[in-house]
Amino acid sequence: MNKQAFNPYLPSWEYIPDGEPYVFGDRVYVYGSHDQFRGHAYCLNDYVCWSAPIDDLGNWRYEGVIYPKISDPLNKAGNMCLYAPDVTVGPDGRYYLYYVLDKVSIVSVAVCDEPAGRYEFYGYVHYADGTRLGEREGDEPQFDPAVLTEGDRTYLYTGFCRAGDKTRSGAMATVLDLDMLTIVEEPVVVVPSEPYSEGTTFVGHEFFEAPSIRKRGDTYYFVYSSIAMHELCYATSKYPNKDFIYGGVVISNCDMHIDSYKPAEKPMYYGWNNHGSIVELNGEWYVFYHRHTNGIPFSRQGCVEPIQFRKDGSIIQSEMTSCGLNGGPLIGKGEYPAYIACNLFCKHESMYTASEGAWMDSRFPKITQDGRDGDEETGYILNMRDSATAGFKYFDCHGIKKVSIKVRGYCMGAFEIKTSWNGEPLGSIPVGFSNIWEEYTADIAMPNGVHALYFTYKGEGSVALKSFTLI
Repeated sequence: MNKQAFNPYLPSWEYIPDGEPYVFGDRVYVYGSHDQFRGHAYCLNDYVCWSAPIDDLGNWRYEGVIYPKISDPLNKAGNMCLYAPDVTVGPDGRYYLYYVLDKVSIVSVAVCDEPAGRYEFYGYVHYADGTRLGEREGDEPQFDPAVLTEGDRTYLYTGFCRAGDKTRSGAMATVLDLDMLTIVEEPVVVVPSEPYSEGTTFVGHEFFEAPSIRKRGDTYYFVYSSIAMHELCYATSKYPNKDFIYGGVVISNCDMHIDSYKPAEKPMYYGWNNHGSIVELNGEWYVFYHRHTNGIPFSRQGCVEPIQFRKDGSIIQSEMTSCGLNGGPLIGKGEYPAYIACNLFCKHESMYTASEGAWMDSRFPKITQDGRDGDEETGYILNMRDSATAGFKYFDCHGIKKVSIKVRGYCMGAFEIKTSWNGEPLGSIPVGFSNIWEEYTADIAMPNGVHALYFTYKGEGSVALKSFTLI
């Protein structure tokens, strides 16, 4: 029997943002950067890979380190970070890994004979005269490479453009030759930056970073992070390097714009930057993205949601859930870890993790873990103060008569249990002071059907939520 799939889709102690998913053979492989738990900066760890059978998407396997950061000749001391990568299969059948180090503006390439083997440094993207892309006069800095190979040509997409920065034009597309390194068509802008968007379809959702490219039928989908940061947008074209038109938002990591269960502009998680892509698995399409944990921008975890296309090829924005790859709601029985919360908020509203005092702010709840980076410790929610709410979606509930929770902390109050974020409580579970995880149970009858579950703390002090059980 296949495992249930949760968000985040990898273990709670793994921090792989910027996910680029690909199906090779009968498995889906995810490539991304690699954050640290409680990291002080982005992307501090080596590249690793995880994979899962395409018919068992809750059963992820660690493939190990595929590329240490000291492998690049420019980074023998390891003082630079490996930023978000992408992978493509070259005309020779080998796997090519494209990436940028954090202190240089050129694109590096590594190669391997298998999708999750040990990649070896291969070279730098360059013009025909040998000048590296990003170092010729007039070049814009390279960042966040995405790649698509069709026939004997590879399309490379790069860019990073803050709002108001007139030195950056937008997302660039460059065409590479058979050797996967040499430029045969020089960079052109495919999606504009904010200063250059007037008169285009991209106003309000201009390119910021995180380019990714996929093809569905005869249409190219360019996925990117807009200047709003929390949203992954997309643009479409019938060509890989021209005529892109803004399409909409695929996902927001604070659920902005979603109005199906709350006001459209109410944030339901603490968002920040976003990066990911779309992929078809077993005939269904999904968007891979990331969320932020530990109350900081630098400990990001990969999540997935199904997406739907309208008949015209446009994408309906997906909402954040706890059951992204599961193919439907989770079983409404048994114990579930609190770290799979898809909504997390309190009376002090904030859209962003790292602004307005939200990060490292004692007012806000956060998903975290015990131990150090690499310790296989199950995550939980810390610092739930009065009004703090954790939401979990969705569960297929039948015959639920009791709910229990495991908590610890200096607190005195109760958790209200609801099926909507602002609904009437079905009941409450009193909790008290404890230095260890304690389990508390109450008689709470859950209506039959598919429901969201919201746990709101009301009381004094601060409490940590480890798990809940539906009985």
